[in-house]
Amino acid sequence: MIRTISNSRIAVSVKGRGAELCGLRGSDGTEYLWQADPAVWGRHAPLLFPIVGKLTEDRYLFEGKAYTLKQHGFARDLDFELVAREETLLAYRLKASPETFSQYPFDFVLTRQYRLGVDGLEVTTEVTNAGAAVMPFSIGEHPGFSLAWRAGDRIEDYYLEFEKPESAEAVLLDGRGCLSTRTVPVVTEGVKLVLSRDRFNQDALIFTKLSSRSIALCSRHDRRRVTVEFPDYPCLGIWAKPGAPFVCIEPWYGHADPAGHNGELMSKPGMIKLDPGAGFSCVWRVNVH
Repeated sequence: MIRTISNSRIAVSVKGRGAELCGLRGSDGTEYLWQADPAVWGRHAPLLFPIVGKLTEDRYLFEGKAYTLKQHGFARDLDFELVAREETLLAYRLKASPETFSQYPFDFVLTRQYRLGVDGLEVTTEVTNAGAAVMPFSIGEHPGFSLAWRAGDRIEDYYLEFEKPESAEAVLLDGRGCLSTRTVPVVTEGVKLVLSRDRFNQDALIFTKLSSRSIALCSRHDRRRVTVEFPDYPCLGIWAKPGAPFVCIEPWYGHADPAGHNGELMSKPGMIKLDPGAGFSCVWRVNVH
């Protein structure tokens, strides 16, 4: 089921499946979120949990046992329970179940809250370790934003603008979806990252050492912009299907397996390790100006 909250400036829609953001509309009716064309990329803004990215051969080891876990984990494909609904707030919850235990042997509670403010949306995600052992996990965002705010727009009509000038290079994935040792310089016009049909021919651009804590999607035709703020997320991925009219701005805690990783989940780089009974919370925001 899709539920919508709104104020005078923005309307936000969320699916129960995956607690996935699926609509971000301005007061003039402009849809700023990618609308999940299944022929191109059939998602809007999936929540990535309990891993971000891909494991080597989709497998990991924990306490001597091998588990299979697909790219970005299972949360995006499961039904969340609606636990709160107000005029400008939606909250969802997912608990560990026999289905999740078969892929990830940890007892968790995952809560997702969407709250509307004056200019945009604040998204808070909380993870609680309800088990008796230390729980390793990663968590991340994968929102896709439309590059068709006006009829006739081209990909080249848009660009990304970092909060600060960046000299960082982006890490590339290898042919199996794992983190490689290859890097490329990508910010070539001050704070601007120019978009084009072939920008992502080498897959995602992954930043692990950014100074910026926000990035804006901008149009060359007017002053509108969509700004994504990620105050504490250590990594940022930027991706699109080559030639497709959207771009994903992805704040992450964690990333894909580094090439050559031994598969042990507890030693996987970028994992958060949560003590029994403890909680973890992260916040990102998207503002429409």
